[in-house]
Amino acid sequence: MKTNIFTFLVMGLMFFSGCGNQANEHEYTGILEGTSVRVPALTPGAITRIFVESGQSVVKGTLLATIDSIDFVYQKQQLTAALEELQVQVESARTKLSRMQKDQAYLKTKHDRIASLYTTQSVPKQQLDDISNQLQTADMAVINGRQTLAGIAAKEKQVRIQILSIKKRINDARITAPIGGIIASLNYESGEAIPQFGPLLEIINIDTLDVKIYLAERQLSMIKYGQNAKIKVDGTDEAFTGTISWISPRAEFTPKTIMTPDTRTSLVYAIKISVNNRNGILKDGMPVVIALL
Repeated sequence: MKTNIFTFLVMGLMFFSGCGNQANEHEYTGILEGTSVRVPALTPGAITRIFVESGQSVVKGTLLATIDSIDFVYQKQQLTAALEELQVQVESARTKLSRMQKDQAYLKTKHDRIASLYTTQSVPKQQLDDISNQLQTADMAVINGRQTLAGIAAKEKQVRIQILSIKKRINDARITAPIGGIIASLNYESGEAIPQFGPLLEIINIDTLDVKIYLAERQLSMIKYGQNAKIKVDGTDEAFTGTISWISPRAEFTPKTIMTPDTRTSLVYAIKISVNNRNGILKDGMPVVIALL
């Protein structure tokens, strides 16, 4: 009798143990990640002022810092003066070319009339030669005038491009937030020199957080885009709802830091689950447990 009771208890424990493994088969662990952006200085120089602090919330377009741009301002003033002078030269060259073209047209008409008279021997050949030489001189003057105008216009265009480049540098000296989020870190202080593309600070947006899990190939048929998942975190009984937003089209070896339900599977597919976090309860880097629904 005791043997039968012992056997029954063992079978019962095995049954409930099996049920527990099955219940956890579709639970996974992962780390929440927000959208992180390292904001660089697009132009080098001394930081004149930083307007934000670590932990501060900002919206897209918020002025974060300014970099000394006085040298660029001076360059812009010099180029603007040069541009104004070139514009005067362009107008002068156009006026001269217009006058040359009128002279050319007049001489062309006169040449054609004398050439017609010469065919009837109404004028001497010397008169035709004289007007031909005058027309040839006028033609060369027009060619030279066009080349002069084109040269000045090319210089004007080049200066305009330089001005646009300087304006961009001046604009780049005002560093603004490319996304809304929280200032995660500041790497420089006011007064420090920052190189071009130096990482001034980092912004993390946690309005939507993502977590990656890894599934074996045989499990892919059980999931789909938009499928819901339950997200649980330590410290609260509240469960959050996420949705599958991405399924990797390519298999990869199981990351060493990831424990999958079937550790015997060497190739897995990454799945991304997105969680709406408008209330800000969830944080970047927070470990979570995910249950696919």
